[in-house]
Amino acid sequence: MKKYLIILSALLIVVGCGKKEAAKQEPVKPVTIVEGETHFSNTKQLTFGGENAEAYFSYDGSQLIMQSKRDGAECDAIYTLNADGSDLKKVSSGNGTTTCSFLAPDGKSIIYASTHLGGDACPPKPDMSRGYVWALYNTYDIFAADPDGSNIRQLTSEKGYDAEAVYSPKGDKIIFTSVRTGDLELFIMNPDGSEVEQITDMPGYDGGAFFSIDGESIVWRASRPEGDDLKSYQELLADGFIRPSKLELFVMNLKDRKPIQLTNNGKANFGPYMHPNMKTIIFCSNMDDPKGRNFDLYTVDIETKEVERITYNDTFDGFPMFSHDGKKLVFASNRDNKVRGETNIFITDWIE
Repeated sequence: MKKYLIILSALLIVVGCGKKEAAKQEPVKPVTIVEGETHFSNTKQLTFGGENAEAYFSYDGSQLIMQSKRDGAECDAIYTLNADGSDLKKVSSGNGTTTCSFLAPDGKSIIYASTHLGGDACPPKPDMSRGYVWALYNTYDIFAADPDGSNIRQLTSEKGYDAEAVYSPKGDKIIFTSVRTGDLELFIMNPDGSEVEQITDMPGYDGGAFFSIDGESIVWRASRPEGDDLKSYQELLADGFIRPSKLELFVMNLKDRKPIQLTNNGKANFGPYMHPNMKTIIFCSNMDDPKGRNFDLYTVDIETKEVERITYNDTFDGFPMFSHDGKKLVFASNRDNKVRGETNIFITDWIE
């Protein structure tokens, strides 16, 4: 169970806001591909030590932005680095806790969620006496900043959880998750925080959304509890928690807004990202581990819903993202750890 907690805690990692600061980094090293990982070639490890996760490409594929807890820090911070692993720089102060960073397609700004307005200290860890839960800190708001972390602008100011924000590849919209209506729903807003619009309305958690390459569709994770499960979900949510043990994947065209469910396995499916061909979704799941502890990467065909297993590593693999040309994949993994609990960032050529 401890290993499971270490693995999934990467989903709500933290950052702050500030100016660029050079960080120590080891040389990038090649990684041996695990048997069965036929879609991977030229796989390399980009980070070494600490908890690194949610690394996402810039639009041109030359840079990454990620969150990392390293060098003895109590909270995670946001870092940028080149896609070859060079020029690792801290772009946040580490005040409060923050999560879910993303680069604007024009490269002129970044976004992330932070609790720094609620205090400089890291918020308390969630109480695991209620089982494995995520904390939904009510001081989370979404902020934009220049790529070096300066010129911070607050985009949301509603009371309660606002986080999990990403830009559309068009740069015209940001999608995010909020509890402002009493449930965890998806919303879309302009890059300056204006014209907020709710786009989901089913009971349960909706979050972790990403746009398709044309900006016309989204893919996300969601829970759809019923009966006693719904009651339990609502009780936890009222206390600022969510239990992420059952999450399914959905896609939706933003024009007709009719959700299509892609998975139905009752497991923890998350981190979905749409391939630029707009036919395939890559995601992370524990569907093949009877104990629910090990997560691997999978793809699902949007039309046929056929699932293919991509990684066969015996530890965590997650948070995948394709480059916008579809030639590279970046992901987080516990593979090749020097210390138990480390999560590092890996990049690989994607072989169709």
